[in-house]
Parts: sequence; structure tokens; C-alpha cells
Amino acid sequence: MHDIWNPWHGCVKCSEGCQYCYMFYLDRVRDRNGAEIYRTKSGFDYPLQKDRKGNYKIKSGELIRVCMTSDFFLEEADPWRNDAWEMMRIRSDVKFFLLTKRPERVSSCLPEDWGDGWENIFFNVTCENQRRADERIPLLLTLPFKHKGIMCAPFIGAVSINKYLCSGQIKQVTCGGENYDGARPCDFAWVQKLQQECIAHQVTFTFIETGTHFIKDGKHYRIPSKIMQSHMAYKSGVSYQGKEMQFKLTDGWGFPISVEDLYTPHYRTNCYTCGSKPTCNGYSDCGRCRE
Repeated sequence: MHDIWNPWHGCVKCSEGCQYCYMFYLDRVRDRNGAEIYRTKSGFDYPLQKDRKGNYKIKSGELIRVCMTSDFFLEEADPWRNDAWEMMRIRSDVKFFLLTKRPERVSSCLPEDWGDGWENIFFNVTCENQRRADERIPLLLTLPFKHKGIMCAPFIGAVSINKYLCSGQIKQVTCGGENYDGARPCDFAWVQKLQQECIAHQVTFTFIETGTHFIKDGKHYRIPSKIMQSHMAYKSGVSYQGKEMQFKLTDGWGFPISVEDLYTPHYRTNCYTCGSKPTCNGYSDCGRCRE
């Protein structure tokens, strides 16, 4: 998909949320080993790739999700990370979504001139249950990033983050159930509690998908279709738009980019009932969203 950049692939499982990791499952289906970690060939320099007209394939203002088949702060990726940072520095006109289960490694992996953070980086930690929330969010709050978020996915246990939202640093919370082999149930009551805490602090909350096994009012539902999962998440009506994040994007010379020059997301008809729409760049006519 055009809004994902995987500079490297493969990972090392490190917590409960990794037990039935979708990447390991999909690699296994393709007769590959998800524990094999390697720098991608054609995709490593994606932010700098250009089309035949000499224009960047990624447009100014797009939100690019980084390392969706790995972890950006994985120790095995240390030799490649500086080059990835440099591409994000060059593309100061693009928003990069970073997600990690390893916040304890972050401070030692930042560029030397990082300061209090770059404007185009949106940093998130995964909090699949209360144990990991209490372990990772305090670290998140100490790290120098201008835009911070929390990802409760796979959402495998009730999580309360009210005391962390009081800091005023968290700008978005996203949650979603688990999929594929071994998927554990997601309870709608957990989703509602998380939403209520976010509303109390005017923090944007997005429920992107129910997961394969969904519990509502004590009743268990099996929803194997990811499209249906996203539709049901949308239909629940719990997603909430809080205070909008303001990214100060600049061109290669450091000048602000006008709104007119920023990418405008465009969607298909079915996108408007998709739970992931608030976190999606829209389509690129690749047809992948129908899979």
C-alpha cells in the first residue's frame, strides 16, 4: 500500500501482543520465516523514490506508516536506522508514523541533532494490555517527540490510561482487535472505556477494527472478514475527533508548505464506512484495501 514504508522486514517477539503476530502468520503462509530480519531491497529508499516525471511518489503532507512488518527500534536494525532517519530528515514535508514495543531503546537511537524532536515524526507505543501500558507509556512521556500517540492493538486486555492522558502529551489513541491464527477476543467494553477516557481529555480516539473474535454485551461474534471488522468498528460510532494535531511541515529549504500544496486524501465509496479511514491516506487505485 502506498502509505506504508518497510525499510526492513522481520522481527523478534518481545511481549504478549507478539504471540500471534500477523506478520509471522503472513510470512508462514508464504513459506517464509518472520524471524529472518533483513533490509528490504526495492522498498528501503521509498521516501526518496520518484516517478517518471521526476516527482516524489510520496506527496507532501502524506502520512506514512513505518515498519509495519518489523519494529523501527529493533536492535538488529541498528546498522540501517541512520539512513532511514536521513530520509525522514530530507522529506520534512511528509509525516512519518513510528510505532514501537521497544521505547527503552529509543533515546539511544535518535539522531545527534534531534533536540526536542522533528515536526514530521508521529511517535507511538504499543499497549496491548495494562501491563504493557504501565511499562511503556511512562517511557513515552519522557522521550523528546513533538507528536505522541498510543496504539492498543492487538487489544487483548482492558487498559486504563487516564493518568497518562492527564500529561497533555498524548494526541491520539488507536485500538483494534487481533486477527489470524490464535486471535484473542476483543471486548467492546474495553473499547468504550478507552474512548470515554480520551473524550474526557479531548484526545482523538480511533477504533479501527473489531478483530476476528469480538465480544459485545457478553455475546461472542466471529468476524473473519477484515473489511467487515472495519465496517463494524465504524458502525459502533465510538471513534472521536479530539484536538487536531498540527504538523509544521517544511520544504527542502525549511520554508512552510502551503495548504494548497499538501496532499488531499481521496477515498472510494466503501471507505466512508471503514473504521480505519481516520488513520488512512486514502487509496492509490492499487485495490489492496479490498483484500
